[in-house]
Amino acid sequence: MYPSELTGSYTIDPAHSRFGFVARHAMVTKVRGSLPVIEAVATLDAADPSASSVRVVLDAAGVDTGNDQRDEHLRTHDFLDVAAHPHITFTGTGVKHVGGDSFEVTGELSIRGVTREVTVPLDYTGSAVDVMGAKRVGFEGGVVINRKEYGVTFNAVLETGGVMVSERITLEFDLSAVKDA
Repeated sequence: MYPSELTGSYTIDPAHSRFGFVARHAMVTKVRGSLPVIEAVATLDAADPSASSVRVVLDAAGVDTGNDQRDEHLRTHDFLDVAAHPHITFTGTGVKHVGGDSFEVTGELSIRGVTREVTVPLDYTGSAVDVMGAKRVGFEGGVVINRKEYGVTFNAVLETGGVMVSERITLEFDLSAVKDA
């Protein structure tokens, strides 16, 4: 369990955090990308983790895989449809301490206007007071989702019989949060 002095409200630091994803491409390699943060806040309650909360809003139009052509395609109706759905959101509905430094955050993930419940395993990676005197905490984790469950169904069959993009997408989280004054 995390120390009781960490109880409080936090803002996730987008400059030191990553909201990423991994998809298998052509069934032979992985493509990694990230989404910029619009809003990311959390309230931690060390005495009662179930009273903790989290809300994250990501900018779907800011998707970045390091390839401009691919990123433009990901923004279209084939994938994220950012014209109609500019944000990806996660609203936590419960936090459970599962032992040691491990937690499960359950919440509603909304992509392309489809909302589904997911449980994200997160590990508490520690805390520190940074050079500006701010208390920071860290968490990391990830979860696998099926993109088709969120209406992201575009694909192409390859000559070898596989598909261009995997259905299973791994969401990755490396989070640094600063305690609010």
